[in-house]
Amino acid sequence: MIKLAILASGNGTNAQRISEYFADNTQISVDCIIYNKRNAYVAERAKKLGVPSRYFGRADFYDNGNVLRFLKEREIDWVILAGFLWLVPEDILAAFPNRVINIHPALLPLYGGKGMFGHHVHEAVIDNKEKESGITIHIVDQHYDKGTILFQAKCQLTADDTPDTLADKIHLLEQRYFPEVIEKTVLQ
Repeated sequence: MIKLAILASGNGTNAQRISEYFADNTQISVDCIIYNKRNAYVAERAKKLGVPSRYFGRADFYDNGNVLRFLKEREIDWVILAGFLWLVPEDILAAFPNRVINIHPALLPLYGGKGMFGHHVHEAVIDNKEKESGITIHIVDQHYDKGTILFQAKCQLTADDTPDTLADKIHLLEQRYFPEVIEKTVLQ
């Protein structure tokens, strides 16, 4: 069984979708959800799904190696970022070479990098009068949004789109494609 750990920072809709997608899979399972904001709603979603979850603060990620130790203890094979907003520490990247996957709410290399997440991305896309946007699923490296691109899906923008309506379009793409791309990638 290939074991996934999901890292999240907020609401957790992608973590929930991924967990549900793999719930009855005989080859891949979501072993745990790790979150880095104490009040993140993803913890409640994990509880409802019956997926073990755990909070880790900044020191656990960057200073004392607690997150890496936890991942190793659980014998995790792949790390999935689902709305996780911190740069992944070097020790985790080294322990999981080319086995950390992220989803970004834009067509990289456009609208990526530090501070480009959520509505910040959608506002920039709208402000620049782009005709399309989309999602990028990529391997994580030591830089924000620079790793090898695995998959992109696009959506068209209209003159009436707002950051909120664009967020809705992007969310539909995330829900549709992220679990499928994870499955295809980890089974290669």
